[in-house]
Amino acid sequence: MKNIRIGELLVESGYLTNEQLQEALAKQSENPGMKLGDALLEFGYVSETQLAQALSVRLKVPFVDLTTTKVDIEAVKKIPEETAKKYCCVAYEKSSSRLTVATIDPINFYIFEELKVISGMEIHPVLATRSAINETINKAYSQQTVSSVMDNLNKEYTGDDTSQEDLESGERVDNAPIVKLVNTIVETSFRLNASDIHIEPFKDRTRIRLRIDGELVENMKVKPAVHNSLITRIKILGGMNIAEKRIPLDGRFGMVIDGISLDVRVSTIPTVYGEKCVIRLLSTADEKTRKITDLGMTLYNYEMFKQIIRCPHGVMLVTGPTGSGKSTTLYATLGELSKPNVNIVTVEDPCEKKIDGINQVQINAKAGMTFAAALRSILRQDPDIIMVGEIRDGETADIAIRAAITGHLVLSTLHTNDAAGTILRLVDMGVAPYMVASSLVGVIAQRLVKLLCPECKETVTLTEPADLRLVGKTEPVQICQAHPGGCRACHNTGYKGRTAIHEIIVTSNDIKELISQGATSEEIGAQAEKNGTKLLRSNVTDMVLAGTTTMDELVKATYTV
Repeated sequence: MKNIRIGELLVESGYLTNEQLQEALAKQSENPGMKLGDALLEFGYVSETQLAQALSVRLKVPFVDLTTTKVDIEAVKKIPEETAKKYCCVAYEKSSSRLTVATIDPINFYIFEELKVISGMEIHPVLATRSAINETINKAYSQQTVSSVMDNLNKEYTGDDTSQEDLESGERVDNAPIVKLVNTIVETSFRLNASDIHIEPFKDRTRIRLRIDGELVENMKVKPAVHNSLITRIKILGGMNIAEKRIPLDGRFGMVIDGISLDVRVSTIPTVYGEKCVIRLLSTADEKTRKITDLGMTLYNYEMFKQIIRCPHGVMLVTGPTGSGKSTTLYATLGELSKPNVNIVTVEDPCEKKIDGINQVQINAKAGMTFAAALRSILRQDPDIIMVGEIRDGETADIAIRAAITGHLVLSTLHTNDAAGTILRLVDMGVAPYMVASSLVGVIAQRLVKLLCPECKETVTLTEPADLRLVGKTEPVQICQAHPGGCRACHNTGYKGRTAIHEIIVTSNDIKELISQGATSEEIGAQAEKNGTKLLRSNVTDMVLAGTTTMDELVKATYTV
């Protein structure tokens, strides 16, 4: 078996065709030093798991799926974090004298000799994927750090008799345990893909919760005696007034975690038991924007979306509640429109992502740099495409509409519940209906829907008449639901990841006529449906029937009274 090449093994296993293998071999010969596996992964012909399983057979080394394997923290501690990251390996199991180590290179005996010296134990190597090892390293060592930090804190703050003055003294605030705790909370949250951190004081504890995939998950509890020092440390980082506790405060600071720059926003508000703090994490690294289809837009909706962005001038609006991914959709749209011969200028508050090749303007209300003021100035900058972060008032709406009429493509967002309602919102803001009709080229309404964890989702039969009506069925149908306790892969929530659903109205001539006549949103919506618009509910229903999301998400995303 050892004489069979890995490429041939993948072909024999049915993971790869001969043509794909030859293409990968050609790529490998063009790039000396590149492994065949890396070439195959780059082309996307095989998954990391398929490649690792084939290598496991080839090298006669067991394969382990770390995403579903229980990791023993005592085993993890045997290898320092720096060494684990250096060699891309992690110990996850130990017996009296043997340490089981997951690695991407199970035949590199020099590594295992070094690990043997460090741990003082016999090393048993197994094969795992690089991404699973990196994820396990980040989670396991973060957990280990949290445990040691909490131990130090408990020693530092014994009992609840520590005086207020002592807690808030500079010497106390700058001590190692509190600094480490704040860093650990932010690092752990980032590695768990959390968007917000909530630090909430109560009578007998301070609760720290993370918002992961839209849901708040409790991460840890600390003693109430620690709370003031914790908030003070965060305020110092955010450049806030540590003496002011009676009013809400805002601040921000930057951090680099795993080589990625983070913009960290801090907001505090006084509550009964002390100041509640919410920290928002935003990745600000210069990054390649994702394609719109990668964000969950179906091919059917993408064809309608392309009709809108082909227009050389007009207004395209993305709508939905706060946190529904509107900004991400706009960035993906700019990625599709950005070309060397096009001048794109954005006005944002704040600039969440820095995009290469696009001029981004930050709003500064205190200095008089409002959306309306910035938009007027941008029109003198010879733009082709303008992106306005949000239309908040009639003045901004009026300038944006006039910019579209004078030959610019304007992209922006509004907070409305559906695509048809957006048109009437512009009229309510004071823009004349004929102006809206002549400038609007399309509206995209969107929501974020949680996806079921593929590892632990359960199949059930839908029989309730009310539920069947929601999915447009009369006979019982099989769908999936979240496992009540979840699993390790989904942090015991039953859900893993989110995707966007879209409702797109292309303003064709018949819809423009309805807008000019002052039609209701129901009339506009009915005409849009005739023209091929797929409603938000239809999009989620398809996902429920396909087993990727649940009835709860269908109701949450589209239910109206």
